[in-house]
Amino acid sequence: MKKDLRSHWSLRFLNIYRKMVTRNGMLYPILGFASCVAFLYMSFGDLKLSANFTKGPRFSFVERNGTQFFLNGKPLYVNGWNSYWLMAHSVDESSRPKVSAMLQAGAKMGLTVCRTWAFNDGGYNALQISPGQFDERVFKALDYVIAEARQQGIRLLLSLVNNLQPYGGKTQYVNWAWQEGVGLSSSNDSFFFDPSIRKYFKNYVLTVLTRKNTITGIQYRNDPTIFAWELINEPRCMTDPSGDTLQDWLEEMSAFIKSIDKNHLLTIGLEGFYGPSSPKKATVNPEQWASALGADFMRNSNITSVDFASVHIYPDQWFHGLRFEEKRNYVSKWMHSHIEDCDKELKKPVMFTEYGLSDQNKDFQLSQREQLYRTIQDIIYKSAKKKGSGAGALVWQFFVEGMQEYSDDFGMVPWQSPPIYKLTIEHSCKLARIQGLIQENGNLKQLCSKRK
Repeated sequence: MKKDLRSHWSLRFLNIYRKMVTRNGMLYPILGFASCVAFLYMSFGDLKLSANFTKGPRFSFVERNGTQFFLNGKPLYVNGWNSYWLMAHSVDESSRPKVSAMLQAGAKMGLTVCRTWAFNDGGYNALQISPGQFDERVFKALDYVIAEARQQGIRLLLSLVNNLQPYGGKTQYVNWAWQEGVGLSSSNDSFFFDPSIRKYFKNYVLTVLTRKNTITGIQYRNDPTIFAWELINEPRCMTDPSGDTLQDWLEEMSAFIKSIDKNHLLTIGLEGFYGPSSPKKATVNPEQWASALGADFMRNSNITSVDFASVHIYPDQWFHGLRFEEKRNYVSKWMHSHIEDCDKELKKPVMFTEYGLSDQNKDFQLSQREQLYRTIQDIIYKSAKKKGSGAGALVWQFFVEGMQEYSDDFGMVPWQSPPIYKLTIEHSCKLARIQGLIQENGNLKQLCSKRK
């Protein structure tokens, strides 16, 4: 097929060239020939790129049945990571090798899901320049991320907007409405209740979900490379601590996404705090402030169109007077509480979609990070062995060498921290054995054969 296509276009441009020679003497044929060569190069270059990406592993959509994820009829448990910067680092083609290197490294560690931003609202290299206006260069960067992830056998958890200001977030939406004279309030929380802003966001969601990837030719909503959509990173609506405003927005937007895309799973992006009506607000929340943020883990996660719950783990951000061992014990309590909620009440899987330990703590030692991560991964493993709802965890965050500007006090190049690198691979192998994947996956077979 490719050979026939090449012959067809070659004959077509040969005829064009002959006409130019006949009509225009010597100058035009030279220019015409150069143009034809350039066009052929670009055309077949694109064909070659697309052909390469179609050779990736065959993917099926991840599904949910009760408290478990399923893939091809088998339970799926996730060991994964965050690299929020993948799209931003793919806009310039010269920096794409780092994106590819990160995805390859994740696969070599046995990781299966990477969480990353599918948004950049306003500002430098914005995907959405203004409401409904998109930069095609940046969209092609996201196309590349999805296509490259598929090549490496990695699925993506794509987040659609930020509650925080980096990469635009809800603040940018509010500013847009205010600048256009249609905003009801300058409060960031008007993102959740202003009809104009809701319309902006719905248009954004529709555009992203129906985007046709320029490399694979697949609409995002039809691409199983995408593990799931995440509505919003760490939503809070502090102007309404009752939680009603955020709940209304979550119900409307989750139903809207499901009306467009019935293939993919959907989660919210919660931190996991219990709201004012929950009895666990006093026994499990880190402190009293956590129940007054306008979010409620149980109420929000119980929305029918939300397929799985999401929780974050940052003990050193939530507590400042506890010793490390006390923080680690708290993390165990925090995780067991949410797994219990999902096992017994919500009847959905729960993923701990961010976890980390800051290297800026006064008493920080790399061994503490290893101990905390082992605690988190052991809890996931024990839940998975019992076929429980603890479906996986994603470390915040991994990057590769030469990317310090994208790092923070949680980030690391995993292979530069041998204990973390080893621990990550061991956890991947333990989960793979539960799922019976090692013998049917060449990479896992090689990776895990040394770690029995």
